[in-house]
Amino acid sequence: MIHQLIFARAKPGMSEEECQDYWLKVHAIEFASKITQIKKYKIDRRIPLELENDEPLWHGVAEIWLNNEEEQLASLQSQEFLQGARIDETKWTAFWQTVVLDTTTHELLKGPPETRDSSAIKMLILVKRKEGMPLTEFQQYSLENHALKVLKIPGLLRYSQCHVRDSFYIVGEAILDSVFMLWFDNVDTLQKALESSEYSNIKSDLANFVNPKYVHTLITDENWIIGPEPRA
Repeated sequence: MIHQLIFARAKPGMSEEECQDYWLKVHAIEFASKITQIKKYKIDRRIPLELENDEPLWHGVAEIWLNNEEEQLASLQSQEFLQGARIDETKWTAFWQTVVLDTTTHELLKGPPETRDSSAIKMLILVKRKEGMPLTEFQQYSLENHALKVLKIPGLLRYSQCHVRDSFYIVGEAILDSVFMLWFDNVDTLQKALESSEYSNIKSDLANFVNPKYVHTLITDENWIIGPEPRA
């Protein structure tokens, strides 16, 4: 299954809150969810905790699940996308700053079943591998070495690594190689985790396989539009 991540920010003249409100209550419901090939769909809104970055690159991320490349192509050729969601994006997002990643998700800590009314929050860590490091070596280190350190973080509820699919490298380099997703019960649990020695260890370990210039962190809440069970 393709797990697509779409990072977006407010267009000039619109506040972050206005952007998120329109995205969640109008765009997601009236336009994007009408694309029938989408099996699951959620909106992650940035929480302005200022734990990592003063000025975020994005104000949220849409997560979309599609069965395969054929259905993804059909979704992009659909009237619901071409005459609906795509046109509506210009009303609320700085589309020239949007980043789209097709990923394969590796679930490393399953955690409790996801629910629509969950109050959990999520930290997303976007990374690009070190210059000169083969992609396969980056993925192997990330999944087999780095993940073991992340799993030791206190209060970690759920943990996945989303690695960019091979199709993004056919004509060159992908802008990013992976997005790490770490869930926590609440903000207090997250803050305690960030103050822990275990989190310090994973930040230090990033230097072994990640280019520090391209690390970006986003703290979000989650809002299911379709799911967590996929629609037929």
